[in-house]
Amino acid sequence: MIKKIGFVVVTLLFVALAWYLFVKPSDYIINFKVKTTPGTVVQSIKTWNNNLTASTITEQHGTSALVQERQFGDSTVTYTYHAYAINDSITKVSVGVKDAEHSLKNRLTVPFANTLFKERSTANVMEFYEALNEHLKQIKIEITGIEKTPSTYCAYIPLKSMQEAKALGMMRNYGYIGDVLTRNNVELNGPPFVEVTEWNQETDSISYNFCFPIIRSENLPITDEIKYKRLFEKDALHAVYNGNYITSDRAWYALLAYAKRNNIEVDAKPLEVFFNNPNMGGNELEWKADIYMPLKQESPVEVD
Repeated sequence: MIKKIGFVVVTLLFVALAWYLFVKPSDYIINFKVKTTPGTVVQSIKTWNNNLTASTITEQHGTSALVQERQFGDSTVTYTYHAYAINDSITKVSVGVKDAEHSLKNRLTVPFANTLFKERSTANVMEFYEALNEHLKQIKIEITGIEKTPSTYCAYIPLKSMQEAKALGMMRNYGYIGDVLTRNNVELNGPPFVEVTEWNQETDSISYNFCFPIIRSENLPITDEIKYKRLFEKDALHAVYNGNYITSDRAWYALLAYAKRNNIEVDAKPLEVFFNNPNMGGNELEWKADIYMPLKQESPVEVD
């Protein structure tokens, strides 16, 4: 009996060792927790990666995981990030690091010594952790529950871009739309807003209408770029966002996470109402936007 138990134990140890040396996806794993959503973590990794040399995002899996490849001399090191929501406010980030050319050596040495691979991996993840926390100090998101989206007639320009370029599209067209409406004595009816019509969460690409609410009249200016339509109110999850409008999509992920936790079905086509002109600068934490994530409707609402 004792021999059988010993055989089982030795077999299990052998299997575990073989898995660790040859099957385990990563050579080294680093974990940390942060007060934000998985979507914000993933987007922040991309922003941080844009400022690195010899570094590429090679894969993305939904809004909670991606793969980054970094080159260090003759080594190509893969960082695989997984972000898990622990509760309403905390996300656990697990970073698996692997150097395929030196994987066996790393696995044999990492548990027992502070190797260059281990120290460099820890330093790189810590660099991102610090960048992420600095970013989180520059934004504020408060979810207030279900509210009505604005109902208004509007002048708009349809645009397409990556999420991070949305604010640039607004800035480029803010003066143009405003000038055309002012020259033609069109009465404004509130702050400008963005209506997202398509959002590809895998590629971060969006189609959106940059809109100016107006009072409808019979003599609206006709141009090749500016179009007109009416938006009707909808029930939507609402959040107040403070920060640079480039990263207002952080509120999108917060609203999606809130909807998931509370079993609320939403249509992932956010609407953002902006109360500050980004062209004017100023303290970004004082910039305000109302962010709406519409609830799913049984049938689409007709617009004229």
